[in-house]
Amino acid sequence: MAKTEVILTSNIVGLGAESDQVKVAAGYARNFLFPQGLAIPLTGANKKRIESLRKRRAEREAHELNTMLDLAKGIDKLICVIKAKTGDDGRMFGSVTSGTIADELKHQFDIALDKRKIHLEEPIKTVGDYEVELRLHHGVVAKLKVKVESTTPPPVPSADTKPAEAGKDGPNRSEKRGRRTYTNEAKPSAPEAKSEKPKRPAAAKPEKSAKPE
Repeated sequence: MAKTEVILTSNIVGLGAESDQVKVAAGYARNFLFPQGLAIPLTGANKKRIESLRKRRAEREAHELNTMLDLAKGIDKLICVIKAKTGDDGRMFGSVTSGTIADELKHQFDIALDKRKIHLEEPIKTVGDYEVELRLHHGVVAKLKVKVESTTPPPVPSADTKPAEAGKDGPNRSEKRGRRTYTNEAKPSAPEAKSEKPKRPAAAKPEKSAKPE
C-alpha cells in the first residue's frame, strides 16, 4: 500500500496534532484527510505553515488544559448515580463500563467525555459506591464518585407466622392412664362410716349354790 507524507492541521487522536508530519496511506489522505481539511500535503510551500500550526497547537493545548483543570474541580464534587437491574444476591445483570459512565455524564451533567479517559480496572458488577479515575489531560486526573443502585425491588420476606402448634403431647389432660386425678372438680366425698349401736353389757348369771352333802 502506497504511503504519503502529510502535515496535520488538526488534532487527530491516534495519529498526531497540528504541525506533525506523518506518513499515512495515500488513499486515506486523498479521500479523508485532505477533503476534511485535517492535513495538507508535505511540500516546500506548505512547510512554511508549520510554524503557524505550532502556535495554533500551543494555544489549543493551553485552552484544553485550563478547561480540564476547571472540569476536574467540578467532577470531584459530583456523584454519578447509575441504575441497574440486579438479582436477589445484589449482582447485576450485565455491568457498568467506561462507556456507561460516559453516557451518564452526558445525560446527567451534560459533560461530554471520551470513554477512553475513564479508567476502570474492570467493569463494575455489583451495586455500591465507587471512585473512578478520570484522566482528563496530561497531568490532570479527577476522581468521580459513582453510585450504582438497584432498580429491582427488595424481596418481600416470607411470612413465617404459622399458628402456634399444640404441644407434642396434646392438650393438657387431667387424666392419666390407669389413674384418675382431679384438678378443678370437687373430689367425691368418702362414704360415711355407719354408726354402730352401743352393745349392752351381758347380765351376770347367778351362781348356783352348793348342794348339801
